[in-house]
Order: sequence, then structure tokens, then C-alpha cells
Amino acid sequence: AGCPCFCDPDDRDKMCEKCREQESEHKIQHQKVRVVTLPLNATEDRVAGGIDFSLAVREGKRSVLPGLLADANRSILYVDEVNLLDDHIVDIILDAAASGENRIEREGISFKHPALFVLIGTMNPEEGELRPQLLDRFGLCVDVAGEPEIEKRVELIQRRESFDLDFKGFINRFEKENHQVAKQIATAMESLAGVRCPKHLRTFISELCTKNMVAGHRADLVMEQAARAYAALQGHFEITTDDIVKIAPFVLVHRTRDAQPSLPPPPPDQSEEKSSEETDDDTNEQEQPPDNKESGGEQNEQPENVTDEEPQTSGEQPDKADQADGPEQPGEKSSPEQIFEVGSTFAVKKIVSPRDRISRRGSGRRSRTRVSLKQGRYIKSTPGNRNGDIALDATLRAAAPHQLARKKKNGPALVLKKEDIREKVREKRIGNFLLFTVDASGSMGARGRMAASKGAIMSLLLDAYQKRDKVGMISFRKNEAFVNLPPTSSVELAGKLLAEMPVGGRTPLSAGLAAAHEQVRNYLLRDPSARPIVIIITDGKSNAAIGDQKPVEEAFDFAVKMAADQRVVYIVVDTEEPGLVNFGLAGRLAGALEARYFKIEELKADQLVNIIKEK
Repeated sequence: AGCPCFCDPDDRDKMCEKCREQESEHKIQHQKVRVVTLPLNATEDRVAGGIDFSLAVREGKRSVLPGLLADANRSILYVDEVNLLDDHIVDIILDAAASGENRIEREGISFKHPALFVLIGTMNPEEGELRPQLLDRFGLCVDVAGEPEIEKRVELIQRRESFDLDFKGFINRFEKENHQVAKQIATAMESLAGVRCPKHLRTFISELCTKNMVAGHRADLVMEQAARAYAALQGHFEITTDDIVKIAPFVLVHRTRDAQPSLPPPPPDQSEEKSSEETDDDTNEQEQPPDNKESGGEQNEQPENVTDEEPQTSGEQPDKADQADGPEQPGEKSSPEQIFEVGSTFAVKKIVSPRDRISRRGSGRRSRTRVSLKQGRYIKSTPGNRNGDIALDATLRAAAPHQLARKKKNGPALVLKKEDIREKVREKRIGNFLLFTVDASGSMGARGRMAASKGAIMSLLLDAYQKRDKVGMISFRKNEAFVNLPPTSSVELAGKLLAEMPVGGRTPLSAGLAAAHEQVRNYLLRDPSARPIVIIITDGKSNAAIGDQKPVEEAFDFAVKMAADQRVVYIVVDTEEPGLVNFGLAGRLAGALEARYFKIEELKADQLVNIIKEK
């Protein structure tokens, strides 16, 4: 009784330090399980705990004041809008949930206590995604949708009106049902330890998790635990297949992945292999007549003389390949251009810049950053007073232990010194500059790749509009790069230019990289604290150089130089279709740029991993 951490009197190993010291004086008190609510605006010291300010002022002693994690020990921690919770608070919760204890090391105090809680969160997915690390911590996920049946919607309105008019009477109406459910749960809790799981059902659980391609092993453990609980609730003493089938959707719905990231794509069938080889083959084969009907049929599906050449090996380019989509030769017609429609759009993954300690200005909704102005959320304090934004609470906590020594007769009630001053560290979201660098060469028109690429870019543009980003667009084809759109806030204009972007000619990847580098350099001259994000959409098959180097080698050398500027974040989207023969040049380009790399289909938000993980 009286323990602020609500320690278990029967488990000495999980007691807090105070309870261990006073173990002989324990008085046991029974309490109901509590539901502790964690508000979105909670500060770090309120969540984890900190110094007891009132005791420090009265007696000059440093003592710990436990936070919400201590209140939630052996109870329920509830977070509304959990996806909007600040990342540093999320990290504290994750550490406590993983270890089962919370350690406080701040302001001259050191204290640890048990933190065994059930984490319950609610969220609206439309307001933002949940970090994958936190998502996997939730054992079960329940999708709540609006009620489609008219009769039930009417009943819902009536019940709400009854609750507003007489909430006590409303609660009493369901008291008997609530009591029956509570009794059923209490009985299940008592019998839970005796519920066993047969070995063949453990195999069934693992097969379910493997088939749904979940990451790690937490899903297997949670599924068995949930099946035990459900069996106990039903009065069983052994888990059945029906128990597992009943709870499996709640375990897997937020963990299932569409594809296993570590596995290569499945090989296509024979007809697709032949089509892929013949469409993207080098110029030597294009100059020969088709050997079979399949190759001829594939040729008829694309505009004549538009397809780029794929280099045979890294940095090696056949002489005739340089002429495939090059400038007009005597007696030769120029390469025709085509305009492809924008493919279907989709919700994209979360794109953010890596976190750093630089203070910035601006507005938007994408990346979190520290700010030097008196704006944004107060996340923590630091010694000093450089910006005049004094953290009064932290300053008082720093001064409190010294008050007995500083106080003088008839002096002020509180004595502050310069070394006590703490200033606020604030954080807010700002928009980024997204520069799209698009491969518009002839090979992008093959088999609908450009339509799919435009759909992906349009999806990113829609996301940029929601996050209040600035955008720019560069396309490269034939022998040069074109600045289609300088940095602007008009995402609508960018979408219009994207729809009208022509496709045709060779792949001057070096020219595209050079143009992107120039645009970013000029942008950073205007705003040195900016963190531009350059998104390069290409298959990496360069066949047109700016100088005397081989095209692929030149592009990679240029990429290495661009990567030296750590202020710029690069993302490479590989548009090369999977097949038996993959050159992987876009992946090598990402390596040279020190960029995040993924296939175009991996842009979709239903994957569990972010494009750029916040550091």
C-alpha cells in the first residue's frame, strides 16, 4: 500500500527500490486494474518521471516523482491518436514495454521501477501512419468501421441520446450484462494457467505466420497467447483449431506483408521472358529481323526506334548502342516521341528527412525539425539561454535542491543563479523540397513502365500537396536534361506537366544528375538549412554521356561526387522489370549516391517499412 509504482508484493524481483528497502513494513492493498490515459501533449518527465520539485524546495533533497509509466504498472496504458504521439515519447514507451521496467537518469537522480502494462491505442489511419516499431508492439489490431445497417445506426443514435440525458440510468441498464462479462473474464483469468497448446497447433500457428510473411517471431508468440486467452474465455482447457482461426485475423492484420523483402521476385513465364529479352535487348539484335512471331508481336506494341539500349555489362557499351536513340543521322528519321497517360495512383509510404540537430524555419507537415523561434512543441530543455526561450519548469527543478543553502533571512523565497537557467528545445514539422528527376527515354515506354512511373510520381505529388512541400521536376531524354519545373509550391502545375511529359530517345543519365545537382545547389544557396529530397526514377541504363567517359561509368562517378553533400537526401526508384536477366544498374546508382533504393511497386504505403527511417 502507498507504493507510487503499484509493485506486486509477491514478486520481489520486480519491486521498485523503495519497496525493496521497506519490504518488512509492507501493507497489502487490493485495487482494481486502472486505465491510465497518456495525453498527446505529455512531456518526457511526466511520462518517465523526474525530480520531485516540491520536496526539493521544502527540504533541499533530490527525490524521484514517478510518471505515467509507474501509474500504469500492472494496469492498462491507453493512448488516443497514438499515431500522432511524439517520437521521443514513443521511444520511452517502447523501451519500457520491451524491458518491463523504466529507468530514470536525470537531474542528479537515478531510479528504476517495474513497468508491466497493457498498451492500448486508437488511431485514424487517414491522419498518419504508425511507426513500424510501435505497430508491432500491439499484439492485436481491430479495424472499426461505420455501421452499414440502417436499424443499427438508428439504435446507435437512440443510445447516444439516452446517455446524454441520463448517463447513470443508461449505465444501470447494462449493469447486469457488464457483471456477467466481468465474471466470465475473472473465471478465464483463473483458469488461464491451465490451458495447454498441443504441439501440432504450434506448428499450425507458425505455418500461418510464415504464409503471411510476418517479420520476426512476435506474431507467433502473440497468436498462441491470444488463443490461450480465448480458449480460457470459452471454458476450454486445451486450444483448438477454431480458437486459433478465430483470433488469427486480429494478430495478422497489421503484420501481414504482400511480399517477402529478402526474396527475389519470382521468375516470369516463358512468354514474358522472351518478350523481356527482345524488348530491352541491345541494338545489335534490333538491327536484325525478328526470328519468331513473339518478338515480332512485341515490336508492334511499341513505337518504332524508341527503345533504349541496355548496357551489356557495367560501364561497357557497344558502339552501335550509342546510335540506337541518338541524334538524327544522315538519311535517318528522328526518334518519335510519345505521351503516356498517368497510371493509377496509390497512398505512398512516409518520406522524411533523417533527424539532425540543426534549427530551421518554415512550415509544412512532413519532417520534424528543431526550430530556433518560439514556435512548435516544447520537447525538452537544455542548459543556457541563447534564444531567450526560458524553460521555467526545468529552471526551477535545477534550482530547487540548492534553496536551503541559498536562502537568507528576509531574502527571496526562491534564489536562482545563472547556472540554473534552462532553455526550451522546440520541435515542429516543416515541408521539404522534393525534386523529381525522371527518366523519359524510349525504354521507359516499353510494357507500360512510363504509365506506372507517372502514376507513382503523381502519388508522390499528391502526398507532397498534403505535406505542403515545394516540388520541382527534371526529365532527361535524347542527349540532354530538361528543367520542366523549377522549385514551386504549385503541385497542380507539376501534375499537369507530368501528364504532358513526352517519352523517347536515349538515356542521358549523367545530364539528369547534373541538372538535379544544379537545381539543389541553387536551392541551398537561398536556404542553407534546407534538406532537399531528390527522387530519381530510372532503370539506370545510361547510354548517352556528357563527356568522353562511357555513359554508365560517367553517371556513377558523378553520383559519387553528389553523395558528398550530406545535406541532400537521395531516393532511387528502380523501374527495371524483374526477369531472368536484370542489370541492377539502378541499385548500383543508389549505392553510389548513398541513397535509399526500392522498386517502383514498393512505394505503396501498405508495406511495413518506411522509405527513410527517422534517426
